Amino acid sequence: MKILMISDVYFPRVNGVSTSIASFRGALERLGHSVTLICPDYPVGQVDEPGVLRIHSRQVPGDPEDRMMRYRDLMALKPQLAAEAFDLIHVHTPFTAHYAGVALGRRLGLPVVATYHTLFEEYVHHYIRWLPRRWLQLAARRLSVHQCQQLDALVAPSQAMQQALTRYGVTTPTKVIPTGLSLESFCHTQGTQDDSDFRAHYHLPQEAQLLLYVGRAAFEKNIDFLIDMLPKVLTEHPTARLIITGEGPAHDSLVQRAQEVGVADAVLFLGYLDRHGPLQAAYRAADVFVFASRTETQGLVLLEAMALGTPVVSTAMMGTLDVLKEGEGCLIAEDNHDDFAAKVNRLLNDETLRQQLAQRAQVYAASWHEDAKSENLVTLYRKLTDERLANAGR
Repeated sequence: MKILMISDVYFPRVNGVSTSIASFRGALERLGHSVTLICPDYPVGQVDEPGVLRIHSRQVPGDPEDRMMRYRDLMALKPQLAAEAFDLIHVHTPFTAHYAGVALGRRLGLPVVATYHTLFEEYVHHYIRWLPRRWLQLAARRLSVHQCQQLDALVAPSQAMQQALTRYGVTTPTKVIPTGLSLESFCHTQGTQDDSDFRAHYHLPQEAQLLLYVGRAAFEKNIDFLIDMLPKVLTEHPTARLIITGEGPAHDSLVQRAQEVGVADAVLFLGYLDRHGPLQAAYRAADVFVFASRTETQGLVLLEAMALGTPVVSTAMMGTLDVLKEGEGCLIAEDNHDDFAAKVNRLLNDETLRQQLAQRAQVYAASWHEDAKSENLVTLYRKLTDERLANAGR
């Protein structure tokens, strides 16, 4: 099949949407399909890739990380895209990409499917603080329903996301297809650091027990929860360190929070780590991966940690409910500081349990291989194209 993907974000912008697109593109092409991606250009860090069309973009006001494509420039590609004879359009974000994808689908006579990656009702109030949260949630739900009803089908990355869309009133056919993990490329990437080198590079004592968080430093990720529970870990393990990787709008407030709680010396902010070695070194050096997001649509970092043999302590809410199974590489904690810290302390105190979970984590993560998830996506694609042909015949 020939698939056209459109997204308002892609690398070098690091987030779950970029990771999901890259995962599915790679797996679909290995399965014999061709994928063209339209996405914004970025002024810094951009790498040219075959099959990626970059659209001139401008900065989003108040958001230094994201870019906004010009709708007119994207639509100007219609003659070029028509000549490619695509089978289907797959939209990944609800901004310019959505409206251009729907318009191109109509003009080119192609079915349009979208992945609903983000539960915007839980995010928007962090960025538009001057309006009541209830108003923003209602507006986000209504916009989501309006956009979803314009599509031929939806992909939800988790059962929880599918249920949320149903509660909104979305009636568009929806299929749950999580993003898979590129086990070979991710796990077999060898950087210049091993466990000892990682600790030495960041001046971490060899005896320190490391708790790791990987992801955007965003308000909705609930990272302050991890900082707030840390004193209960330090009581039993005074040399423990919480390592926070990633950048984002919550960084300064998290630094301040660590100071207020009195754990600033035990929290290390590393910023983004390259996925070709440094990130893997962080996972491998960590004793426990910790995660407490309440709004995650899937939680790919949980699978990454387990694939590299790092046991996980996490709450299980929204999309992480689908990923986590108690004892399969993880301990599931309640959404409170006492229970979460108790689970962390249990792992830090029990080397045997930690090793058992590490071994089971790698076996479990292997079941999430991206090729299997991409085959599910192709099944959906073929159903939509067959339906379009049947309707055209009638």
